[in-house]
Amino acid sequence: MSEISQAQPDYNYKVVRQFTIMTVIWGIVGMSLGVFIAAQLFAPALNFDIPWLTYSRLRPLHTNAVIFAFGGCALFATSYYIVQRTSQVRLFSDKLAAFTFWGWQAVIVAAVLTLPFGYTTSKEYAELEWPIDILIALVWVAYIINFFGTLAIRKVSHIYVANWFLGAFMLTVAVLHIGNSMALPVSFMKSYSMYAGAVDAMMQWWYGHNAVGFFLTAGFLGMMYYFVPKQAGRPVYSYRLSVVHFWALISLYIWAGPHHLHYTALPDWTQSLGMVMSVILFVPSWGGMINGIMTLSGAWHKLRTDPVL
Repeated sequence: MSEISQAQPDYNYKVVRQFTIMTVIWGIVGMSLGVFIAAQLFAPALNFDIPWLTYSRLRPLHTNAVIFAFGGCALFATSYYIVQRTSQVRLFSDKLAAFTFWGWQAVIVAAVLTLPFGYTTSKEYAELEWPIDILIALVWVAYIINFFGTLAIRKVSHIYVANWFLGAFMLTVAVLHIGNSMALPVSFMKSYSMYAGAVDAMMQWWYGHNAVGFFLTAGFLGMMYYFVPKQAGRPVYSYRLSVVHFWALISLYIWAGPHHLHYTALPDWTQSLGMVMSVILFVPSWGGMINGIMTLSGAWHKLRTDPVL
């Protein structure tokens, strides 16, 4: 027994537990906030004539809480867990892991302290002002270094496909966030976008659409490709399909942002490109769906008892 325990890598589960706990906490907070502002749609008096309780102030806080606090903590937790288990090595840096945890919580608290009071860039999913954007960038770069640093020191030659999706999600979100958040500060909590007019709109929805495409899709597909086979006790239905799924997703999704800007000042060719790429996206969508469902084939009974599935 002692020999087995000595052979087991000394994984860093502390940061995984921390992010998992905060996933639950921020999930409750964000979704409760969603219920409250939904109630305001039929009972506007629920804002009690207090400016920072109005729908317009709380709606961006709700979306940020659910996407980046709840979803973000879930992605941090699972990616740190998956990369260690599939690489059979401890995280590259425990200090960077701790920095990403406390830094991300600081970002969330900063959102809670600014959005209800009207400090906003007015860009959907990118409302936070420039000092917070800088902190997000620093945390995210540390996250990337820790993830890819762990892959670099892995003890197995193969990089499991879940890490492909997670790595793509991290790199793309970094480019999207930094590109869309370029701004000219005019005070401590006020800035103006470096882009103007249709260019600003295109940058915003290049970011906004792909925040969904990579933060909420590629990242969670990384979870699927690890936890569904693991919990089902079956291998991925088609590993080759998972690789095709990966390349189709990252090569097509990034172009689809203009479908948010039909019949606007955006050039017609750009609108058409976004529309065509959006239609073609059924390919990676079906690829992932087929792989996930077929991996569960023969293990459907586990859906009744396994909360992970």
